[in-house]
Amino acid sequence: MGSMLAVTFILLLIFMSGRFIKYLSQAAVGNISADILFLVMAFRLPGFLELILPLGLFMGILLAYGRMYMESEMTVLHACGYSQNKLLASTWVISGFVALSVGLLTLYVSPAGMAKVEKLFAEQASKTAFELLVPGRFQNLNIGNRITYAGALSDDKQTMFDVFIAESSEDDAERLNILYAEKGVQSVDAETGDRYLVLHNGKQYQGAPGNHDYRELSFDTYGVLIASQSSELRRVKEEAIPTQALIRSESNEYRSILYWRISLVILIPVVTMIAVAVCKVNPRHGRYLHLVPAMLLYILYLGLLILAKKKGGEGDLDPLIAFGVVHIMFICAAIALFYRERLSVLVRDKFGHGGAS
Repeated sequence: MGSMLAVTFILLLIFMSGRFIKYLSQAAVGNISADILFLVMAFRLPGFLELILPLGLFMGILLAYGRMYMESEMTVLHACGYSQNKLLASTWVISGFVALSVGLLTLYVSPAGMAKVEKLFAEQASKTAFELLVPGRFQNLNIGNRITYAGALSDDKQTMFDVFIAESSEDDAERLNILYAEKGVQSVDAETGDRYLVLHNGKQYQGAPGNHDYRELSFDTYGVLIASQSSELRRVKEEAIPTQALIRSESNEYRSILYWRISLVILIPVVTMIAVAVCKVNPRHGRYLHLVPAMLLYILYLGLLILAKKKGGEGDLDPLIAFGVVHIMFICAAIALFYRERLSVLVRDKFGHGGAS
């Protein structure tokens, strides 16, 4: 248990540090407010734990039992009648508590936390470039090569007056697209989450300075894309879906998310059996050599579950079949590894007698 907690703490620190640095970089460019960073990290903690706890348990078993084999403690236990089956049974008791904790996290606590994160991000998304505008000043606002000017802003900072926007063309840097409108209002697409500045009663000028081929257009309304919904926010929305909604849904995407959450619980007793099966250490090979194949098995298991989620959500495979095949494969692998010595004896006896006759 001590090894599991130590490994879990270290992994949690690494995961959270990486995510915090990512959010910090977004705050530095003004995409999100620095005031909500610690709140976001706190609400995301259950989501980190649901992934880290199984890995922490797996590595904790390998390290703890590997040390016991190195120091011959496990040999003494086996000599006193504490068999490999009893060792697995007692380890499954501990993994049962971990599985229960992960089940609560992945099915209830984590979606609730991610719903809070989604709300915080949605509030940030509603604070468009309007929040950063200073009336009467030309500003870039980190929106590519677009220069924006507003003669005045409404008190709620949702409407701009005497709007001027200039940006260079993506195809030709010398060619400018200039917009002028009496006012501009923020609009959010309900389906995509993209944000637009809708200009009213204005004109558009397109052309290159010094040339006479300018094109002038008048418009009543004109939409300018301010920002697209980030992939991060889309992923947060997916993780924030309540489990009850997933159970009621018939869509492959929702079923894949549900089976993924359940799979994190099923994974724990399976990897526990694998860890107990491969934790035996040969003192001549060193204490940590057995970690390499064990970690490769764990990564393969988790990677195939992620692939099953992706393929099931896209409709390429039935989610139940995709996840079921992966679990059955690794349950069989765990049983084969755990009873490999008995199986090798049976195979040797069977084929040995066959060869003798």
